[in-house]
Amino acid sequence: MSTTKTIALIAHDGRKAEMVAFVKDHFDILNKMNLVATGTTGTYILQTGLQVTRKLSGPQGGDAQIAAMAVEKQLAGIIFFRDPLGKHPHEPDVQMLLRVCDLHNVPLATNPATASLIIEGIASDNNV
Repeated sequence: MSTTKTIALIAHDGRKAEMVAFVKDHFDILNKMNLVATGTTGTYILQTGLQVTRKLSGPQGGDAQIAAMAVEKQLAGIIFFRDPLGKHPHEPDVQMLLRVCDLHNVPLATNPATASLIIEGIASDNNV
């Protein structure tokens, strides 16, 4: 018997619509997982009908909260649709999250193609 895996979802403002489209496209898989998200991203995901635990918004510490979950081995993966062209006041937190994923070997997707591969892999490993 397998345990339900937890996935974190984060999207910068310029990519929130892309995250919502991704979530809708993968609703059936994501509906069988525990979801956690940063504040505003979580609000958008709730509107799709999926259940999600919301953390603080990224600039208020949500990225750091999700990084802490990764360090504590609470996450099977992170999907972070970040805006590579925008300037973000919380960029040190973003870099810390990326570093934590590398350090603790947590799968991290920053685009829909990689995110699809990650959740499909987790779903098949989880017999979802």
